[in-house]
Amino acid sequence: MVNKVRVHELAKELDLASDELLEVLKKEGIDVTSHLSGIDSDIAELVREQIMEQRAAKVKKAAKRPEAVPPIVADDEEEAEVVAELPPKLRASVKPPRPVKPVAVSEHIEKPKRKEPPPPPSADSKEISLKSPITVKSLAEAMQLRPNALIQELMSQGVFATINESLEGPTVEQLCAKHGFTYVVEKRIKAGGTGEGTQVNPEDIVFEDAEVSARPPVVAFLGHVDHGKTSLLDRIRSSDIVSGEAGGITQHIGASQIEWNNHKITFIDTPGHEAFTSMRARGANTTDIVVLVVAADDGFMPQTVEALNHARAAKVPIIVAANKMDLPGANVDKIFLHMQQNGLTAEDWGGDVGVIQVSAATGDGIQHLLERIVLETEMLELKANPELPVRAVVLESQLEQGHGPTVSILVKNGSISVGDIIICGPHQGKVKALIDSQSKRVKKAGPSEAVKVVGLSGLPECGMVLVGCKDDKQARKLAENREDQARQDQLQSTRRASLDDLFRQIEEENRKDLNVIVKADVQGTSEAVVQSLKKLDCDKIHTDVVHAGVGAVTENDVLLAAASDAIIVGFHVRVNPGVNKLAKDEGVEIRLYSIIYELIEQVRSAMEGMLEPELREVPLGQAEILKIFDLSRGKVIGCRCLKGNIRVGKNARVLRDKEIIYNGVIQSLRRFTDDVREVDAGLECGIRLDNFMDFEPGDIVQCYDYIEEKVKL
Repeated sequence: MVNKVRVHELAKELDLASDELLEVLKKEGIDVTSHLSGIDSDIAELVREQIMEQRAAKVKKAAKRPEAVPPIVADDEEEAEVVAELPPKLRASVKPPRPVKPVAVSEHIEKPKRKEPPPPPSADSKEISLKSPITVKSLAEAMQLRPNALIQELMSQGVFATINESLEGPTVEQLCAKHGFTYVVEKRIKAGGTGEGTQVNPEDIVFEDAEVSARPPVVAFLGHVDHGKTSLLDRIRSSDIVSGEAGGITQHIGASQIEWNNHKITFIDTPGHEAFTSMRARGANTTDIVVLVVAADDGFMPQTVEALNHARAAKVPIIVAANKMDLPGANVDKIFLHMQQNGLTAEDWGGDVGVIQVSAATGDGIQHLLERIVLETEMLELKANPELPVRAVVLESQLEQGHGPTVSILVKNGSISVGDIIICGPHQGKVKALIDSQSKRVKKAGPSEAVKVVGLSGLPECGMVLVGCKDDKQARKLAENREDQARQDQLQSTRRASLDDLFRQIEEENRKDLNVIVKADVQGTSEAVVQSLKKLDCDKIHTDVVHAGVGAVTENDVLLAAASDAIIVGFHVRVNPGVNKLAKDEGVEIRLYSIIYELIEQVRSAMEGMLEPELREVPLGQAEILKIFDLSRGKVIGCRCLKGNIRVGKNARVLRDKEIIYNGVIQSLRRFTDDVREVDAGLECGIRLDNFMDFEPGDIVQCYDYIEEKVKL
């Protein structure tokens, strides 16, 4: 909506009478009726500039005018008589007698104060520092330019912006550099800080005694899908997790801790399916040691290489677990070879990477694997301080009935206890409960321990840092400031329309869209599903995730889907009572899945079903023109079918010297005196084509048809 400025307000600002300003506006062709009329803020700005320029010109002109001869002043009656005898012109320049006590005019009349433009940047600094969002008007004022000139300059660059619209950072920097200025981003006081900025975010606090005692290692099991990562962990933990996973595939990160030979070890199991790439990377970045699980009968597979790259990026030690050694096709030499091809050299081949042969099915080699983990831990000398405020990383976040938002965390340093005040991004709260991997409530968790936290105000994103705060007041203030900052950043990142954007919109008008609402059991799985759906995008159809959330499918989801013409995809979630009936009434489709493969394939099929089938040309036959017959109904060509067959009603083209001279339809076929529907190769026939008569002997008639083919993404 365009802002309006009242005529009387603008007149007061410019130190003019409302009637004077009305006359100026009417002369300029602006439709106003009274001092209460409103004009656009853009027009008001132009009027301000025009009047200020006129006043400046008058001042400049007056400064150049030569000083006038001071008038003669008659001080008494005698002088007045002399003045009376002067010529009329000189007499007119004589002022009346001065009063006995002269008073300066300025003592009684106060000059009106005018709004002065901001001073230009100093010649020494030539720097411009503005608060975001930066508008065209504020930038023009800072550079002492007219807003209209700046708008025209932006238009020449393909950016369309009005005087009150915000500009992107790169655009501001480019404009400043062009006019000889340096744009400096105004630094804000950190959230929760004092006016002097003496207080910092709790995430940024560094403790000198952060490493005082040994802590358990955090070990991540990475590898290709179905190579036995979770099965190995089941054997180590003497649990049975894999049977509870849909399709035998780990759907999200799980963390647990064991004690072996007086050594505590924390394990993280990560998914192997390609849809969970970000979760697998998160697992590598939060761990001290990576166990790369490779099936001895398969060797390295695509996700194995990807997991290896994540471990390398995290710069953590790698142990290769050659699993499924109990199978007849197990071949550890294949693993050695694949390691060598991917930049790893096994100790058996003279390298420094340990390869432990194990079997999750029989338990063979498990003790050797644990020994190797303990050995690597001793070499790393891992330390932490359990007395410090907690610093943890978020593994998962979800909504649970009876608990609300719950967050699975891995404590990196310090300790977390029930009753602690915590903050994670824009979410804060007080720890109401801590639940360990055995679903038991605990009062405290220290370094390298994984627990579920109840009490946070919302669901943070996976990978965010959770820290302790000194009090509830600080946590609330931090959370509010971070929410405000997020909103400001979103406003600042609003893109201006450019010519490229306009052309792109025209190109995308014919592209189809599949709108999807995603609901999942945990935040990490929701991210994985959204990323997988976005990978299905192509030039012909676009997947738009309207909303992605955690928890059951609700009535609000159905109403949103109805409004946006979307389908609802649920993964490991249920549908609330009464929602299915509402979805049926609103015509909204709800699909529930428990395996990632099925979800992706069915959405792919739905997208392919939205696309128009493609027409593919299929050649049917070819004939040569031998003779042309002129009949009362037109010309008929006598032909011999060279190959395939010629059919009535099918498409036909005529070629002369291999160039197409006609494209149409076969109207009729005759064999001798009989009308036929089809003529095969080697036979002669008469052909009548639709609306074409310019035949010559030797021309070739090609018969063809079109078939519809389903489009693949």
